[in-house]
Amino acid sequence: MEGTHNQKGNFDADETCPSGRSTPIFAWTPLPQRRKLRFTEHKKDESATKELELYPNCDVNVWLRSCEEEIVEPLNGVIKGHIPPWLNGSLIRNGPGSLKAGNDEFSHLFDSSALLHRYGIKNGKVTYQCRFLQSDVYKKNWSANRIVLTEFGTRSVPDPCHTIFQRIAAVFNNEASDNAMISVYPIGDELYAFTEIPTIHRINKETLETEGKININDYLSIVNHTSHPHVLPDGTVYNLGTTIYATGPYHTIVKFPRDEKCDANTMFKNAKIVAEIPTRWPLNPSYMHTFGLTENFFIIVEQPLCISVPGMISAKFNNEPLAGCFRWYHEEYTQINVISRKTGALVCKFQAEAFFYLHIIHQYEVKDYIIIDICMYKDPSMLDCMYIETMKSMQQNPNYAKMFRGRPARFVLPLNPEGITAEGMNKNLIELENTKAKAYYLPNGEILVKPERIVDLGCETPRIHYENYLGKPYRYFYAISSDVDAKNPGTIIKVDTITRSSKTWCEENCYPSEPIFVPRPNFKCEDDGIVLASLVWGRDDTNHAGLLILDAQTFTEIGRAEFTTPGPVPKCLHGWFCPKYEQFN
Repeated sequence: MEGTHNQKGNFDADETCPSGRSTPIFAWTPLPQRRKLRFTEHKKDESATKELELYPNCDVNVWLRSCEEEIVEPLNGVIKGHIPPWLNGSLIRNGPGSLKAGNDEFSHLFDSSALLHRYGIKNGKVTYQCRFLQSDVYKKNWSANRIVLTEFGTRSVPDPCHTIFQRIAAVFNNEASDNAMISVYPIGDELYAFTEIPTIHRINKETLETEGKININDYLSIVNHTSHPHVLPDGTVYNLGTTIYATGPYHTIVKFPRDEKCDANTMFKNAKIVAEIPTRWPLNPSYMHTFGLTENFFIIVEQPLCISVPGMISAKFNNEPLAGCFRWYHEEYTQINVISRKTGALVCKFQAEAFFYLHIIHQYEVKDYIIIDICMYKDPSMLDCMYIETMKSMQQNPNYAKMFRGRPARFVLPLNPEGITAEGMNKNLIELENTKAKAYYLPNGEILVKPERIVDLGCETPRIHYENYLGKPYRYFYAISSDVDAKNPGTIIKVDTITRSSKTWCEENCYPSEPIFVPRPNFKCEDDGIVLASLVWGRDDTNHAGLLILDAQTFTEIGRAEFTTPGPVPKCLHGWFCPKYEQFN
Protein backbone atom coordinates (compact mmCIF):
# COMPACT_ATOMS: atom_id res chain seq x y z
CA MET A 1 0.00 0.00 0.00
CA GLU A 2 1.37 3.40 -0.97
CA GLY A 3 2.02 5.76 1.91
CA THR A 4 0.64 9.23 2.36
CA HIS A 5 2.30 12.19 0.73
CA ASN A 6 2.90 15.69 1.86
CA GLN A 7 2.03 18.59 -0.40
CA LYS A 8 5.35 18.40 -2.24
CA GLY A 9 4.70 14.80 -3.24
CA ASN A 10 7.41 13.38 -0.99
CA PHE A 11 6.89 10.66 1.59
CA ASP A 12 6.63 11.53 5.24
CA ALA A 13 9.03 9.68 7.52
CA ASP A 14 6.23 7.69 9.17
CA GLU A 15 4.58 6.43 6.00
CA THR A 16 3.53 2.81 5.75
CA CYS A 17 5.53 0.03 4.13
CA PRO A 18 4.23 -1.52 0.89
CA SER A 19 2.95 -4.47 2.89
CA GLY A 20 0.67 -2.12 4.82
CA ARG A 21 2.60 -2.30 8.10
CA SER A 22 2.92 1.11 9.71
CA THR A 23 6.57 1.68 10.53
CA PRO A 24 9.29 4.26 9.94
CA ILE A 25 11.01 3.22 6.73
CA PHE A 26 13.81 5.68 6.24
CA ALA A 27 16.91 4.04 7.60
CA TRP A 28 18.40 5.59 4.47
CA THR A 29 17.25 8.98 3.18
CA PRO A 30 17.57 9.39 -0.59
CA LEU A 31 15.81 12.69 -1.19
CA PRO A 32 18.15 15.52 -2.17
CA GLN A 33 16.67 17.93 0.37
CA ARG A 34 17.05 15.36 3.15
CA ARG A 35 20.48 14.35 1.91
CA LYS A 36 21.88 17.49 3.52
CA LEU A 37 20.86 16.19 6.94
CA ARG A 38 23.28 13.32 6.56
CA PHE A 39 26.30 15.52 6.06
CA THR A 40 25.72 18.83 7.77
CA GLU A 41 26.30 17.23 11.16
CA HIS A 42 29.87 16.49 10.07
CA LYS A 43 30.68 20.03 8.96
CA LYS A 44 33.19 21.85 11.11
CA ASP A 45 35.06 25.09 10.95
CA GLU A 46 36.68 25.06 7.50
CA SER A 47 39.93 26.46 8.81
CA ALA A 48 40.19 23.56 11.26
CA THR A 49 39.48 20.87 8.68
CA LYS A 50 41.34 22.28 5.69
CA GLU A 51 44.36 20.07 6.27
CA LEU A 52 42.41 17.09 7.58
CA GLU A 53 42.11 14.12 5.27
CA LEU A 54 40.38 11.11 6.74
CA TYR A 55 41.23 8.95 3.71
CA PRO A 56 44.68 10.18 2.64
CA ASN A 57 45.27 7.21 0.32
CA CYS A 58 42.10 7.81 -1.69
CA ASP A 59 41.84 10.48 -4.39
CA VAL A 60 38.15 10.72 -5.26
CA ASN A 61 38.95 13.34 -7.89
CA VAL A 62 39.68 10.61 -10.44
CA TRP A 63 35.87 10.38 -10.71
CA LEU A 64 35.30 14.14 -10.77
CA ARG A 65 37.38 14.98 -13.83
CA SER A 66 35.77 16.17 -17.05
CA CYS A 67 37.18 15.23 -20.43
CA GLU A 68 38.03 18.47 -22.21
CA GLU A 69 39.14 17.08 -25.54
CA GLU A 70 38.08 13.94 -27.39
CA ILE A 71 40.85 11.76 -28.80
CA VAL A 72 39.60 10.81 -32.24
CA GLU A 73 42.92 9.76 -33.77
CA PRO A 74 44.36 6.92 -31.66
CA LEU A 75 47.40 7.63 -29.51
CA ASN A 76 50.26 5.13 -29.51
CA GLY A 77 51.13 3.77 -26.11
CA VAL A 78 54.52 3.38 -24.46
CA ILE A 79 54.86 -0.35 -23.85
CA LYS A 80 56.39 -1.69 -20.67
CA GLY A 81 56.87 -5.40 -20.20
CA HIS A 82 55.22 -7.83 -22.59
CA ILE A 83 51.97 -7.83 -24.59
CA PRO A 84 50.90 -11.43 -25.30
CA PRO A 85 51.06 -11.99 -29.09
CA TRP A 86 47.69 -13.80 -29.06
CA LEU A 87 45.94 -10.78 -27.51
CA ASN A 88 44.33 -8.85 -30.37
CA GLY A 89 41.14 -6.84 -30.19
CA SER A 90 39.49 -3.84 -28.55
CA LEU A 91 38.76 -3.15 -24.92
CA ILE A 92 35.80 -0.74 -24.98
CA ARG A 93 34.98 1.12 -21.76
CA ASN A 94 32.06 3.35 -20.73
CA GLY A 95 31.57 5.76 -17.87
CA PRO A 96 31.29 9.35 -16.67
CA GLY A 97 32.97 11.80 -19.03
CA SER A 98 31.97 15.34 -18.15
CA LEU A 99 30.26 16.79 -15.12
CA LYS A 100 29.67 20.09 -16.89
CA ALA A 101 27.17 21.51 -19.37
CA GLY A 102 28.10 25.12 -19.96
CA ASN A 103 28.20 26.74 -16.54
CA ASP A 104 25.97 24.05 -15.04
CA GLU A 105 27.34 21.10 -13.10
CA PHE A 106 25.65 17.74 -12.62
CA SER A 107 24.83 16.79 -9.05
CA HIS A 108 25.41 13.02 -9.24
CA LEU A 109 28.10 10.89 -10.83
CA PHE A 110 25.45 8.83 -12.65
CA ASP A 111 24.42 11.97 -14.57
CA SER A 112 27.83 12.73 -16.08
CA SER A 113 27.88 12.73 -19.90
CA ALA A 114 28.88 9.29 -21.19
CA LEU A 115 32.46 8.95 -22.40
CA LEU A 116 33.62 5.91 -24.38
CA HIS A 117 37.22 4.70 -24.23
CA ARG A 118 38.96 2.27 -26.57
CA TYR A 119 42.22 0.41 -26.10
CA GLY A 120 43.13 -1.17 -29.42
CA ILE A 121 45.52 -4.12 -29.12
CA LYS A 122 47.29 -5.50 -32.18
CA ASN A 123 50.58 -7.31 -32.69
CA GLY A 124 52.07 -6.24 -29.37
CA LYS A 125 51.08 -2.58 -29.75
CA VAL A 126 48.31 -0.65 -27.96
CA THR A 127 46.46 2.53 -28.91
CA TYR A 128 44.03 4.72 -26.94
CA GLN A 129 41.17 6.99 -27.94
CA CYS A 130 38.05 8.42 -26.29
CA ARG A 131 34.85 10.03 -27.58
CA PHE A 132 31.62 11.24 -26.07
CA LEU A 133 28.51 9.19 -26.73
CA GLN A 134 26.39 11.28 -29.08
CA SER A 135 23.15 10.77 -27.20
CA ASP A 136 20.23 13.11 -27.78
CA VAL A 137 20.60 14.64 -24.31
CA TYR A 138 24.34 15.23 -24.84
CA LYS A 139 23.68 17.05 -28.10
CA LYS A 140 20.90 19.11 -26.51
CA ASN A 141 23.08 20.06 -23.54
CA TRP A 142 25.93 20.97 -25.87
CA SER A 143 23.66 23.05 -28.11
CA ALA A 144 21.90 24.84 -25.23
CA ASN A 145 25.09 25.15 -23.17
CA ARG A 146 23.16 24.06 -20.06
CA ILE A 147 21.46 21.02 -18.51
CA VAL A 148 18.22 20.58 -20.43
CA LEU A 149 16.81 17.32 -18.99
CA THR A 150 16.42 16.24 -15.39
CA GLU A 151 18.69 13.26 -14.67
CA PHE A 152 19.05 10.69 -11.87
CA GLY A 153 20.30 13.19 -9.30
CA THR A 154 20.27 16.51 -11.18
CA ARG A 155 17.42 18.91 -11.83
CA SER A 156 17.45 20.51 -15.26
CA VAL A 157 17.64 24.27 -15.72
CA PRO A 158 14.23 25.51 -16.95
CA ASP A 159 14.15 27.09 -20.38
CA PRO A 160 13.16 30.72 -19.80
CA CYS A 161 11.44 30.70 -23.20
CA HIS A 162 8.96 27.98 -22.18
CA THR A 163 5.49 29.09 -21.20
CA ILE A 164 3.70 27.56 -18.22
CA PHE A 165 1.55 25.57 -20.65
CA GLN A 166 4.63 24.10 -22.35
CA ARG A 167 6.02 23.10 -18.96
CA ILE A 168 2.77 21.33 -18.01
CA ALA A 169 2.71 19.59 -21.40
CA ALA A 170 6.25 18.32 -20.80
CA VAL A 171 4.95 16.27 -17.86
CA PHE A 172 2.90 14.12 -20.22
CA ASN A 173 5.55 13.38 -22.82
CA ASN A 174 7.92 10.45 -22.49
CA GLU A 175 11.10 12.45 -22.88
CA ALA A 176 13.83 10.97 -20.74
CA SER A 177 17.59 11.17 -20.73
CA ASP A 178 19.24 8.66 -23.07
CA ASN A 179 22.66 9.23 -21.49
CA ALA A 180 23.85 5.60 -21.71
CA MET A 181 26.95 5.87 -19.52
CA ILE A 182 26.92 2.57 -17.61
CA SER A 183 28.06 -0.34 -19.78
CA VAL A 184 28.61 -1.76 -23.27
CA TYR A 185 27.41 -5.16 -24.53
CA PRO A 186 27.31 -6.97 -27.87
CA ILE A 187 24.05 -7.81 -29.60
CA GLY A 188 24.72 -9.84 -32.71
CA ASP A 189 27.79 -8.46 -34.43
CA GLU A 190 27.25 -4.95 -33.05
CA LEU A 191 28.19 -3.24 -29.79
CA TYR A 192 25.76 -1.09 -27.78
CA ALA A 193 26.05 1.38 -24.90
CA PHE A 194 23.52 0.71 -22.13
CA THR A 195 21.77 2.59 -19.38
CA GLU A 196 18.61 1.59 -17.50
CA ILE A 197 16.01 3.12 -19.76
CA PRO A 198 15.34 0.87 -22.79
CA THR A 199 17.33 3.07 -25.17
CA ILE A 200 20.68 1.76 -26.38
CA HIS A 201 23.22 3.27 -28.77
CA ARG A 202 25.18 1.41 -31.43
CA ILE A 203 28.91 2.02 -31.16
CA ASN A 204 31.58 1.57 -33.84
CA LYS A 205 34.14 -0.77 -32.24
CA GLU A 206 37.01 0.76 -34.23
CA THR A 207 36.27 4.50 -34.13
CA LEU A 208 33.87 4.88 -31.14
CA GLU A 209 31.44 6.78 -33.36
CA THR A 210 27.81 6.67 -32.26
CA GLU A 211 26.13 5.07 -35.27
CA GLY A 212 22.51 4.64 -34.22
CA LYS A 213 19.92 4.58 -31.49
CA ILE A 214 17.54 1.72 -30.67
CA ASN A 215 14.49 1.99 -28.44
CA ILE A 216 13.73 -1.53 -27.21
CA ASN A 217 10.22 -0.33 -26.43
CA ASP A 218 9.58 -0.19 -30.19
CA TYR A 219 9.82 -3.99 -30.21
CA LEU A 220 8.60 -4.95 -26.73
CA SER A 221 6.51 -3.29 -24.06
CA ILE A 222 9.11 -2.55 -21.37
CA VAL A 223 9.66 0.68 -19.47
CA ASN A 224 13.17 -0.09 -18.25
CA HIS A 225 15.82 -2.80 -18.30
CA THR A 226 19.08 -3.55 -16.53
CA SER A 227 22.45 -2.23 -17.66
CA HIS A 228 23.83 -5.78 -17.53
CA PRO A 229 22.19 -8.22 -19.96
CA HIS A 230 23.52 -11.77 -20.22
CA VAL A 231 25.18 -12.82 -23.49
CA LEU A 232 25.25 -16.58 -24.07
CA PRO A 233 28.10 -18.29 -25.95
CA ASP A 234 25.88 -18.72 -29.04
CA GLY A 235 25.04 -15.00 -29.10
CA THR A 236 21.56 -15.17 -27.55
CA VAL A 237 20.96 -12.22 -25.22
CA TYR A 238 18.70 -12.06 -22.15
CA ASN A 239 17.80 -9.04 -20.06
CA LEU A 240 15.51 -8.17 -17.17
CA GLY A 241 12.96 -5.39 -17.64
CA THR A 242 9.69 -4.06 -16.29
CA THR A 243 6.40 -4.26 -18.19
CA ILE A 244 3.23 -2.42 -17.16
CA TYR A 245 0.03 -4.39 -17.68
CA ALA A 246 -3.55 -3.44 -16.78
CA THR A 247 -3.13 -5.54 -13.63
CA GLY A 248 0.08 -3.76 -12.62
CA PRO A 249 3.85 -3.92 -13.20
CA TYR A 250 5.67 -7.19 -13.88
CA HIS A 251 9.34 -8.12 -13.88
CA THR A 252 9.92 -9.58 -17.34
CA ILE A 253 12.77 -11.55 -18.89
CA VAL A 254 13.40 -10.50 -22.48
CA LYS A 255 15.10 -12.79 -24.98
CA PHE A 256 16.90 -11.62 -28.12
CA PRO A 257 17.27 -14.92 -30.02
CA ARG A 258 20.49 -15.78 -31.74
CA ASP A 259 20.52 -14.97 -35.44
CA GLU A 260 22.54 -17.21 -37.74
CA LYS A 261 24.09 -14.19 -39.43
CA CYS A 262 24.65 -12.34 -36.12
CA ASP A 263 22.33 -9.62 -37.41
CA ALA A 264 21.29 -7.35 -34.55
CA ASN A 265 18.27 -5.93 -36.40
CA THR A 266 16.81 -9.41 -36.78
CA MET A 267 17.47 -10.13 -33.11
CA PHE A 268 15.56 -7.00 -32.12
CA LYS A 269 12.64 -7.90 -34.40
CA ASN A 270 12.49 -11.43 -32.99
CA ALA A 271 12.76 -10.33 -29.36
CA LYS A 272 10.13 -11.69 -26.99
CA ILE A 273 9.22 -11.87 -23.33
CA VAL A 274 9.92 -15.41 -22.11
CA ALA A 275 9.17 -15.10 -18.38
CA GLU A 276 7.35 -12.71 -16.07
CA ILE A 277 6.32 -12.37 -12.45
CA PRO A 278 4.27 -9.60 -10.80
CA THR A 279 6.27 -7.16 -8.72
CA ARG A 280 5.98 -7.64 -4.95
CA TRP A 281 4.49 -4.17 -4.52
CA PRO A 282 2.47 -2.82 -7.47
CA LEU A 283 3.14 0.85 -6.70
CA ASN A 284 6.74 0.27 -5.62
CA PRO A 285 8.60 -2.07 -8.00
CA SER A 286 12.02 -3.14 -6.77
CA TYR A 287 15.10 -1.54 -8.30
CA MET A 288 17.50 -4.06 -9.86
CA HIS A 289 20.77 -3.39 -11.67
CA THR A 290 21.58 -7.04 -12.49
CA PHE A 291 19.92 -10.46 -12.52
CA GLY A 292 21.03 -14.08 -12.51
CA LEU A 293 20.99 -16.85 -15.10
CA THR A 294 21.90 -20.53 -14.62
CA GLU A 295 21.53 -23.56 -16.86
CA ASN A 296 17.85 -24.00 -15.94
CA PHE A 297 16.76 -20.84 -14.13
CA PHE A 298 16.51 -17.07 -14.12
CA ILE A 299 17.08 -15.45 -10.72
CA ILE A 300 15.44 -12.13 -9.83
CA VAL A 301 16.56 -10.62 -6.53
CA GLU A 302 13.90 -8.14 -5.39
CA GLN A 303 15.54 -5.89 -2.84
CA PRO A 304 13.52 -3.45 -0.68
CA LEU A 305 14.97 -0.48 -2.53
CA CYS A 306 11.94 0.47 -4.60
CA ILE A 307 10.89 3.10 -7.10
CA SER A 308 7.65 4.82 -6.15
CA VAL A 309 5.34 5.09 -9.16
CA PRO A 310 3.35 8.00 -7.63
CA GLY A 311 6.67 9.54 -6.66
CA MET A 312 7.83 9.40 -10.29
CA ILE A 313 4.69 11.18 -11.45
CA SER A 314 5.20 13.82 -8.79
CA ALA A 315 8.88 14.17 -9.65
CA LYS A 316 8.09 14.61 -13.33
CA PHE A 317 5.55 17.32 -12.58
CA ASN A 318 7.88 19.14 -10.17
CA ASN A 319 11.02 18.65 -12.28
CA GLU A 320 12.65 16.65 -9.48
CA PRO A 321 15.44 14.09 -10.04
CA LEU A 322 14.67 10.37 -10.18
CA ALA A 323 16.73 9.75 -7.03
CA GLY A 324 13.94 11.34 -5.01
CA CYS A 325 11.58 8.54 -6.10
CA PHE A 326 13.56 5.81 -4.36
CA ARG A 327 12.15 4.26 -1.18
CA TRP A 328 14.17 2.04 1.17
CA TYR A 329 11.90 -0.29 3.14
CA HIS A 330 14.43 -1.54 5.66
CA GLU A 331 11.78 -3.40 7.67
CA GLU A 332 10.96 -5.55 4.65
CA TYR A 333 12.96 -8.55 3.45
CA THR A 334 14.77 -9.19 0.20
CA GLN A 335 12.97 -11.76 -1.96
CA ILE A 336 14.95 -14.09 -4.23
CA ASN A 337 12.80 -15.47 -7.05
CA VAL A 338 13.78 -18.57 -9.03
CA ILE A 339 12.09 -18.85 -12.45
CA SER A 340 12.21 -21.76 -14.89
CA ARG A 341 13.96 -20.96 -18.16
CA LYS A 342 11.92 -23.75 -19.79
CA THR A 343 8.41 -22.68 -18.74
CA GLY A 344 8.88 -19.06 -17.62
CA ALA A 345 7.03 -19.85 -14.39
CA LEU A 346 8.07 -19.04 -10.83
CA VAL A 347 9.52 -22.22 -9.31
CA CYS A 348 10.26 -21.07 -5.78
CA LYS A 349 11.17 -17.98 -3.77
CA PHE A 350 13.23 -17.29 -0.69
CA GLN A 351 13.48 -14.58 1.94
CA ALA A 352 16.64 -12.87 3.16
CA GLU A 353 17.21 -10.02 5.57
CA ALA A 354 17.07 -6.64 3.83
CA PHE A 355 20.21 -5.75 1.89
CA PHE A 356 21.16 -3.50 -1.01
CA TYR A 357 23.12 -4.58 -4.06
CA LEU A 358 24.04 -3.45 -7.54
CA HIS A 359 25.99 -6.42 -8.87
CA ILE A 360 25.48 -10.15 -8.74
CA ILE A 361 28.90 -11.78 -9.02
CA HIS A 362 27.80 -15.15 -10.38
CA GLN A 363 25.23 -17.92 -10.02
CA TYR A 364 25.11 -21.62 -10.80
CA GLU A 365 23.45 -24.93 -9.90
CA VAL A 366 25.05 -27.76 -7.93
CA LYS A 367 23.12 -30.88 -6.92
CA ASP A 368 19.71 -29.62 -5.66
CA TYR A 369 20.93 -26.11 -4.87
CA ILE A 370 21.51 -22.77 -6.52
CA ILE A 371 24.62 -20.83 -5.47
CA ILE A 372 24.39 -17.08 -5.92
CA ASP A 373 27.21 -14.70 -4.99
CA ILE A 374 26.39 -11.00 -4.55
CA CYS A 375 28.23 -7.77 -3.67
CA MET A 376 26.09 -6.85 -0.65
CA TYR A 377 25.58 -3.62 1.31
CA LYS A 378 23.63 -3.02 4.50
CA ASP A 379 21.62 -0.24 2.85
CA PRO A 380 21.76 2.04 -0.24
CA SER A 381 23.90 4.74 1.38
CA MET A 382 26.57 4.18 -1.25
CA LEU A 383 24.25 5.91 -3.75
CA ASP A 384 24.52 9.02 -1.57
CA CYS A 385 28.29 8.65 -1.71
CA MET A 386 28.20 9.45 -5.41
CA TYR A 387 26.60 12.86 -5.16
CA ILE A 388 29.23 15.30 -6.38
CA GLU A 389 28.89 17.50 -3.30
CA THR A 390 29.41 14.46 -1.08
CA MET A 391 32.40 13.22 -3.06
CA LYS A 392 34.09 16.61 -2.86
CA SER A 393 33.71 16.67 0.93
CA MET A 394 34.41 12.97 1.56
CA GLN A 395 37.79 13.64 3.18
CA GLN A 396 36.01 15.39 6.07
CA ASN A 397 33.15 12.88 6.35
CA PRO A 398 33.93 10.20 8.98
CA ASN A 399 30.96 8.11 7.80
CA TYR A 400 31.92 8.00 4.12
CA ALA A 401 33.86 4.72 4.23
CA LYS A 402 31.14 3.06 6.30
CA MET A 403 28.45 4.19 3.85
CA PHE A 404 30.44 2.58 1.04
CA ARG A 405 31.15 -0.58 3.01
CA GLY A 406 30.10 -3.71 1.14
CA ARG A 407 31.23 -7.32 1.12
CA PRO A 408 30.84 -10.27 -1.26
CA ALA A 409 28.48 -12.88 0.16
CA ARG A 410 27.15 -16.28 -0.88
CA PHE A 411 23.57 -17.51 -0.68
CA VAL A 412 22.69 -21.18 -1.10
CA LEU A 413 19.11 -21.84 -2.23
CA PRO A 414 17.69 -25.33 -1.61
CA LEU A 415 15.52 -26.31 -4.58
CA ASN A 416 14.12 -29.52 -3.10
CA PRO A 417 14.13 -29.13 0.68
CA GLU A 418 12.63 -31.76 2.90
CA GLY A 419 9.09 -31.04 4.03
CA ILE A 420 8.42 -28.77 6.95
CA THR A 421 7.92 -30.47 10.32
CA ALA A 422 7.71 -29.22 13.88
CA GLU A 423 11.00 -30.96 14.66
CA GLY A 424 12.70 -29.57 11.58
CA MET A 425 11.84 -25.90 12.06
CA ASN A 426 15.35 -25.08 13.33
CA LYS A 427 17.20 -27.46 11.02
CA ASN A 428 19.59 -26.05 8.41
CA LEU A 429 18.24 -27.14 5.03
CA ILE A 430 21.67 -26.88 3.37
CA GLU A 431 23.74 -30.04 3.34
CA LEU A 432 26.48 -28.95 0.94
CA GLU A 433 30.14 -29.12 1.91
CA ASN A 434 32.40 -26.07 1.99
CA THR A 435 29.71 -23.54 2.85
CA LYS A 436 28.49 -21.84 6.00
CA ALA A 437 25.40 -20.43 4.30
CA LYS A 438 22.15 -21.46 5.96
CA ALA A 439 18.47 -21.89 5.13
CA TYR A 440 15.57 -22.41 7.57
CA TYR A 441 11.82 -22.78 7.40
CA LEU A 442 9.83 -19.88 8.79
CA PRO A 443 6.54 -20.49 10.63
CA ASN A 444 4.60 -19.45 7.52
CA GLY A 445 6.31 -22.12 5.42
CA GLU A 446 8.61 -19.70 3.59
CA ILE A 447 12.36 -20.36 3.62
CA LEU A 448 14.77 -17.83 5.11
CA VAL A 449 18.28 -17.92 3.60
CA LYS A 450 21.31 -16.53 5.41
CA PRO A 451 24.51 -15.82 3.47
CA GLU A 452 28.12 -16.38 4.34
CA ARG A 453 30.84 -13.81 3.70
CA ILE A 454 33.26 -14.92 1.00
CA VAL A 455 36.18 -12.61 1.88
CA ASP A 456 36.53 -9.60 4.15
CA LEU A 457 37.25 -7.16 1.33
CA GLY A 458 35.09 -4.58 -0.38
CA CYS A 459 34.61 -5.80 -3.96
CA GLU A 460 32.83 -4.03 -6.80
CA THR A 461 32.33 -4.33 -10.57
CA PRO A 462 32.95 -8.10 -10.33
CA ARG A 463 33.83 -10.16 -13.41
CA ILE A 464 34.40 -13.87 -14.02
CA HIS A 465 35.64 -16.06 -16.88
CA TYR A 466 32.33 -15.14 -18.48
CA GLU A 467 32.61 -16.63 -21.95
CA ASN A 468 32.93 -20.22 -20.75
CA TYR A 469 31.57 -20.22 -17.18
CA LEU A 470 28.34 -18.22 -17.34
CA GLY A 471 25.74 -20.10 -15.27
CA LYS A 472 28.20 -22.90 -14.48
CA PRO A 473 30.16 -23.83 -11.33
CA TYR A 474 33.12 -21.49 -10.98
CA ARG A 475 35.95 -20.72 -8.60
CA TYR A 476 37.36 -17.24 -9.29
CA PHE A 477 36.08 -13.73 -9.67
CA TYR A 478 37.90 -10.43 -10.19
CA ALA A 479 36.92 -7.02 -8.80
CA ILE A 480 38.19 -3.62 -7.73
CA SER A 481 38.36 -2.50 -4.11
CA SER A 482 35.41 -0.51 -2.76
CA ASP A 483 37.12 0.26 0.58
CA VAL A 484 38.00 3.95 0.40
CA ASP A 485 39.80 3.68 3.74
CA ALA A 486 42.06 0.83 2.59
CA LYS A 487 45.82 1.20 2.54
CA ASN A 488 45.54 1.36 -1.26
CA PRO A 489 41.97 1.93 -2.52
CA GLY A 490 43.21 1.44 -6.10
CA THR A 491 43.47 -2.33 -5.74
CA ILE A 492 42.44 -5.12 -8.12
CA ILE A 493 41.33 -8.29 -6.35
CA LYS A 494 41.21 -11.94 -7.41
CA VAL A 495 38.99 -14.00 -5.12
CA ASP A 496 39.11 -17.80 -4.79
CA THR A 497 35.58 -18.74 -3.70
CA ILE A 498 36.64 -22.25 -2.67
CA THR A 499 39.55 -21.40 -0.35
CA ARG A 500 38.03 -18.00 0.56
CA SER A 501 41.40 -16.41 -0.17
CA SER A 502 42.46 -13.52 -2.40
CA LYS A 503 45.32 -12.08 -4.41
CA THR A 504 45.74 -8.37 -5.08
CA TRP A 505 47.55 -5.96 -7.38
CA CYS A 506 48.05 -2.28 -6.66
CA GLU A 507 50.35 0.64 -7.37
CA GLU A 508 50.65 3.89 -5.48
CA ASN A 509 48.42 6.68 -6.79
CA CYS A 510 47.07 4.40 -9.54
CA TYR A 511 43.35 3.64 -9.97
CA PRO A 512 42.31 0.64 -12.08
CA SER A 513 38.79 0.13 -13.37
CA GLU A 514 36.72 -3.07 -13.66
CA PRO A 515 39.05 -6.03 -14.39
CA ILE A 516 38.06 -8.11 -17.41
CA PHE A 517 39.24 -11.70 -17.82
CA VAL A 518 40.32 -12.80 -21.32
CA PRO A 519 40.99 -16.55 -21.72
CA ARG A 520 44.14 -17.77 -23.39
CA PRO A 521 43.50 -19.67 -26.67
CA ASN A 522 42.97 -23.33 -25.84
CA PHE A 523 42.91 -22.51 -22.13
CA LYS A 524 43.52 -25.42 -19.77
CA CYS A 525 41.70 -24.22 -16.64
CA GLU A 526 39.36 -21.50 -15.41
CA ASP A 527 42.01 -18.85 -14.72
CA ASP A 528 44.31 -19.66 -17.66
CA GLY A 529 44.41 -16.24 -19.29
CA ILE A 530 44.99 -12.59 -18.57
CA VAL A 531 43.14 -9.79 -16.79
CA LEU A 532 42.78 -6.39 -18.48
CA ALA A 533 42.16 -3.16 -16.57
CA SER A 534 42.21 0.45 -17.69
CA LEU A 535 44.27 2.77 -15.50
CA VAL A 536 44.18 6.40 -14.45
CA TRP A 537 46.42 8.17 -11.97
CA GLY A 538 45.49 10.47 -9.09
CA ARG A 539 46.51 13.86 -7.70
CA ASP A 540 48.02 16.12 -10.39
CA ASP A 541 48.68 13.30 -12.83
CA THR A 542 45.41 13.94 -14.69
CA ASN A 543 46.49 13.60 -18.33
CA HIS A 544 47.58 10.01 -18.05
CA ALA A 545 45.83 6.77 -19.10
CA GLY A 546 46.97 3.20 -19.28
CA LEU A 547 46.11 -0.42 -19.96
CA LEU A 548 47.28 -3.04 -17.46
CA ILE A 549 47.77 -6.72 -18.32
CA LEU A 550 47.97 -9.22 -15.45
CA ASP A 551 48.62 -12.95 -15.55
CA ALA A 552 45.32 -14.22 -14.14
CA GLN A 553 46.86 -17.19 -12.34
CA THR A 554 49.75 -15.48 -10.55
CA PHE A 555 48.11 -12.03 -10.54
CA THR A 556 51.41 -10.44 -11.44
CA GLU A 557 51.92 -7.81 -14.11
CA ILE A 558 52.87 -9.02 -17.58
CA GLY A 559 52.88 -5.67 -19.30
CA ARG A 560 51.18 -2.35 -19.75
CA ALA A 561 50.73 0.53 -22.17
CA GLU A 562 50.74 4.14 -20.97
CA PHE A 563 49.51 7.26 -22.73
CA THR A 564 49.96 11.00 -22.25
CA THR A 565 46.66 12.60 -23.17
CA PRO A 566 45.84 16.20 -24.18
CA GLY A 567 43.37 16.57 -21.31
CA PRO A 568 42.13 14.96 -18.10
CA VAL A 569 41.02 11.31 -18.18
CA PRO A 570 38.20 10.37 -15.76
CA LYS A 571 37.79 6.90 -14.32
CA CYS A 572 35.27 4.63 -16.09
CA LEU A 573 32.72 2.01 -15.01
CA HIS A 574 32.09 -1.07 -17.19
CA GLY A 575 33.43 -2.46 -20.43
CA TRP A 576 33.64 -5.35 -22.89
CA PHE A 577 36.56 -6.98 -24.69
CA CYS A 578 35.94 -7.52 -28.38
CA PRO A 579 38.39 -10.06 -29.89
CA LYS A 580 39.67 -9.09 -33.31
CA TYR A 581 38.22 -12.20 -34.89
CA GLU A 582 35.06 -12.43 -32.83
CA GLN A 583 32.61 -15.15 -33.76
CA PHE A 584 30.01 -17.11 -31.86
CA ASN A 585 30.18 -20.89 -31.70
